[in-house]
Parts: sequence; C-alpha cells; structure tokens
Amino acid sequence: MGQQPFILGLTGGVGMGKSTVSHMLSSIGVTVIDSDQIVHTLYAPGGAAVGEIEKEFPNAIKLGSDSPSADSSNEQTKSVDRRALSAHLSESPEKFAILEAIVHPLVKQEKLRQIDAAAQRGESIVVLDIPLLFETKSEDMCDAVMVVSAPASVQKSRVLSRPGMTEDRFALIVQRQMNEEERRKRADFIVRTDVPMEETKNHVMSIINGIKGRRGGIIRDNAKND
Repeated sequence: MGQQPFILGLTGGVGMGKSTVSHMLSSIGVTVIDSDQIVHTLYAPGGAAVGEIEKEFPNAIKLGSDSPSADSSNEQTKSVDRRALSAHLSESPEKFAILEAIVHPLVKQEKLRQIDAAAQRGESIVVLDIPLLFETKSEDMCDAVMVVSAPASVQKSRVLSRPGMTEDRFALIVQRQMNEEERRKRADFIVRTDVPMEETKNHVMSIINGIKGRRGGIIRDNAKND
C-alpha cells in the first residue's frame, strides 16, 4: 500500500449546503465517502443493521412485500422503514442513543474499508461526508475538517421549504446538532454557501489544491486502532 490519503472531513448543519459542496467535490474527481449512503445500505434488505434495529425498534421494520417473490419469513427481505423509525424517535428522542450505538460502529467500519480501498488505488485525498461529524467525534478520523456554513435565516428558509418539513421537526433536528458557532470554531476550513455558487466552488477548489501533496493518515490510523 502507498501513502495514506489525506482525510478531509466534510460537515455542516441541516440546510447549510453540505450536499451541494459534496457534489462539487465529486465533480472534480475527489472520492467522497457519504455516511448517509452507508446508512441507507445498512438499512436496506440484508443490511447489517436491520437485525439489531428490529430488536430495539420492531415497528420500524418492513417486509419486502412489494416484490412478488418476497418471502416474509426470509430475513433478507426485511429492511428499516426510515419514516417509521423517524416518527418513533420524534416521540421518544431519548432512544437516539440506542440507535446510534447500533449504527455508528457499522458506519465507521465501512468508512475505514472504503478509505483502505482508496489508498490501494493511490488516491491522495478522500472526503468523509458526515452530517454529525463533531457530535459523533468523527474528527478523530480526519486530518482536517471543512465546515459548510450559512446564516441561520438562510438555513431555516431552506429547510422549511422541503416537502413535509415543519417548524417542530426542524427544531428537533437542530437540537441534535452542535450550534453553528461551536462548529465553525472547530473547523480547519469554512465554506460559505450564502454567496454566489461560483464563489463557493472556487473556495472549495482552493482548499483542495492547498491540500494536495500534504501527508495524511496519522489521525485515521489512530482511529482505526481504537
């Protein structure tokens, strides 16, 4: 294996524009490991998290009945109903800790696998797209962290324009996230998304160009050995 890639954490509060910046990074050829996509796979039929989630949240499990050949007795047809799980957690937010204890170790394991694969390919930079990066102490896996940010008024306007979003649900999401001042304080790089798109993209490109050639892997190796 060659030199370990530089691990750049990417995070930001809901509605801050993190997904937009993630797409920018992908579009210029940077490997982005998407935590939400990993969770989606873990929740899908046959996913590694389904069995444990069923034990704790049985009403959040659905069968693959939309498939004509699905056998409801087959464990491989079961998946997590994200809407039902979200509704349950809204009513009992104290159970987030139970869910996180199941999911976070599996997500970390898959991230490390994908980082190792990128190192095998000789990639010099890998981005970890993690919504709750600081909240889950995932900065220990990163050589630096990029925080995507926008004013609170812009954030709220963006989020409330989403289908099905309510003031109460928005408040619950924000409550679980680190406050913006603290998030920015911990950042190595801050990218604003309340400016013209081209300005944001140029800033992202400048950060990536500055990282190229920098040695990475020290912090990630420590996290792997935890």
